[in-house]
Amino acid sequence: MATYNKRGYKAPKEKVEGDENVKMDNQFLEDVPNVDEKDSATARTFDALDQTASRTEEWVARNQKFILGFLGGAALMTIGYLLYQKFVVEPNEQKATDDLYVAQQNFQAAVDAQDPKVQDSLFTLVVKGAEGKQSAVDLASQYSGTDSGNLANYYAGIAYLNLKKYDDAIKFLEAYKANDDFTGPIAVGAIGDAYAQKKDNAKALEYYEKAARAKANEFTTPRYLYKAGVMCVEMGKKADALKYFTEIKEQYESAPEAQQIDALIGMVK
Repeated sequence: MATYNKRGYKAPKEKVEGDENVKMDNQFLEDVPNVDEKDSATARTFDALDQTASRTEEWVARNQKFILGFLGGAALMTIGYLLYQKFVVEPNEQKATDDLYVAQQNFQAAVDAQDPKVQDSLFTLVVKGAEGKQSAVDLASQYSGTDSGNLANYYAGIAYLNLKKYDDAIKFLEAYKANDDFTGPIAVGAIGDAYAQKKDNAKALEYYEKAARAKANEFTTPRYLYKAGVMCVEMGKKADALKYFTEIKEQYESAPEAQQIDALIGMVK
């Protein structure tokens, strides 16, 4: 079996026969090698680190005022941001939420209403205001930096679409930034509806396509695939229409839009 000598280890001398006076006390003493520090890689590394540290300290000393000024400015910015969130954004958010509640109630009532005249009246309240509360239009402008102000864009846009004010609808719906998987595609698709009513079929198709691809789900995706297909039929793009209708048939067969899809596929083939 191989054996390994520890560095500096000195093997014990063999006992010389007949020499009973040989002392055994020091036979396992290690020789300490005389290592020159300049030849040590570790020492050279620490020397380099020391030199770098010294240069860093010199740079800090020369630029102390600048560094302290920068840190102080950063601290002030952080404090300012926190104060702004605490005393401006949060109170504004609460006020916007309180005012938006009435607009939300009227919006939902309009969506649920069966009578077109009742719907128009309620959607008008959404964009004009009611019960002494600000309208969705005003809230979207005044509280643009809040979640409630953002949501007000959605309510105002859909309300204007139903009131046949298509340019206003496009303006507010484009400003809306969705935070969920459903209102985002609906807002984009509603922009497509506005362009369709304006007889801008190319733009309408563009937004229907975007809405269909925004967030894949069983509700909005087949809805806007269907609208994109119908728009393609109107534009004479039967091959594209077939593509949209086939996707509904193959991937969303349980959706309401799939009920008559075979007939539509047959029509465009």
